[in-house]
Amino acid sequence: QVRLVESGGGSVQAGGSLRLSCAASGYTYCTKDMMWYRQAPGKDREFVSRINSDGSTSYADSVKGRFTISQDNAESTLYLQMNSLKPEDTAMYYCKTAGSGGWMCRISFEYWGQGTQVTVSS
Repeated sequence: QVRLVESGGGSVQAGGSLRLSCAASGYTYCTKDMMWYRQAPGKDREFVSRINSDGSTSYADSVKGRFTISQDNAESTLYLQMNSLKPEDTAMYYCKTAGSGGWMCRISFEYWGQGTQVTVSS
């Protein structure tokens, strides 16, 4: 059974830091990318950051320079270090994995976690 379990959310004051984690288990893959998304109340879910199978990373402009995505050597845990947090960073944060696996690496997959809440007060 595929599991993506986020943790590390909480309430902080503006300017503070949090480190989110996403523990992935229960699936095998040939290639995979891992991503963080967030969704604020009343808004659409939006992309935050991505780490590709080759280790390259990308960020939304709104978090560039403040957030850092990484993963452990086993590629089983995804992290998001969030510094200089702003009230507008308040949202539910979700991790997502997408890639290919199965026979001849021909089966595409996409899985989401349940989310962890981040609240930043001014």
